[in-house]
Amino acid sequence: MVSDTPRPALTRDRIVQAAVALIEREGADALSMRRVAAELDVAVMSLYNHVPNKTALLEGVAEHVVAGLELERDPAVSWQEGARALVRAFRKVAHDYPRCMTIVFTHKVDTAVGLRPMERALALADAAGFDGGTAVRIMRALLAYAIGAQMREVGMEKMLGHLAETGAKSWNHLDPEEFRHVIAYGPELAAHVPETDFEFGLDLLIAALEALARTGAERTRAAGAGSGTG
Repeated sequence: MVSDTPRPALTRDRIVQAAVALIEREGADALSMRRVAAELDVAVMSLYNHVPNKTALLEGVAEHVVAGLELERDPAVSWQEGARALVRAFRKVAHDYPRCMTIVFTHKVDTAVGLRPMERALALADAAGFDGGTAVRIMRALLAYAIGAQMREVGMEKMLGHLAETGAKSWNHLDPEEFRHVIAYGPELAAHVPETDFEFGLDLLIAALEALARTGAERTRAAGAGSGTG
C-alpha cells in the first residue's frame, strides 16, 4: 500500500544530515553520493541540485559538526572560564560526532559558521590583553588541546581499558625493579577517568596561558578581563 504521507522536500540540510548519520554508523569510507541517495530514498542525480559533488558534501558535513559547538558566552565571566567553555564545547562535539571529526580536520570550513570558534578564541585572547601574534598562538593551543585530549582519550581506552578488569594481575609479568612506579601506581592507572584527566590538563593549560607576559596597556586590559570568576 502506497503511503499518502508526502515525502519531505529534498534540501541540502537533509542531504548533509543523512551523510553525517551514514558516516557515524559506518565510517567515512562508506560515504558516497549513491549511498546518501539510498539513505534518503531518492535518485542520486537529485542530490546534485543541492550539493555539486562529494567534496562539497564533505565540507557540508564538517560545517554541520562545527555548527554544533555551543558558543554562547556570558560577558560577565573571565576569559579563563570562556576559554574553558570553548574547549569543553569542542570536546562535546567530538564525543557526539567521533567519526565525523576526521572530516572536520581534513576539509576546509571557511564559512561564517565554521569560523565562529576561531573568532571566539581570538576574542577571548584579545580580551585577556594579549597581542595579535600571541592571541593566534593561544587559539591554536586551545584547539590543539581539544583535539589532542580527544585522541588521547580514545588511545588510552584502547591501551589501558583492560586494566579495569585485570587490575593488579596486569603487572604480574613485569620486573618489579625496572617497573616499580608502574606497579606502585597500578591502581591509579586502572582508575583512568577521562573527564578528570581532561579537566586537569585544561587547568594546566589555562594557568600556563595566564602566566604569559603582558605589558603596558595589555596588562591593564588583562586585569579587567580577569576580574570575573577565574
